Amino acid sequence: MTKFEEVKDGVIFPVGGPNPFGQYFIGQSYLNPLVVEQDINVGVGNVTFEPRTRNNWHIHHSGYQILLATGGEGWYQEEGKPAQTLKAGDVILTRDGVKHWHGAKKDSWFEHIAITAGQAEWLEPVTDEWYDAL
Repeated sequence: MTKFEEVKDGVIFPVGGPNPFGQYFIGQSYLNPLVVEQDINVGVGNVTFEPRTRNNWHIHHSGYQILLATGGEGWYQEEGKPAQTLKAGDVILTRDGVKHWHGAKKDSWFEHIAITAGQAEWLEPVTDEWYDAL
């Protein structure tokens, strides 16, 4: 049994390769680019997070990010607001200039489709102390 055996049930798109943005994540994530076109400024990718994996705090400039949760359980948090649980079927819209992070829960893998326009500014990591307090 592979470590992604449980991920396969109900998953729409296959798990991609190691995330090329991995330096901005704590833990292991995978990216399957679904739309990569030079003549449009919207990227669409299937992102899979191993348990406890999360990205750094970040801001999208001159754009936005829409997250479509498709499997497992995760977290989403905007600066100054409580973290919220994400499960398959949840939709998150992060507006231009909003500092936030997202990732898997401690005991679950998590997968979402990310639809992103504009440029990401990667900031500080979500520390273990911060994450473990959730």
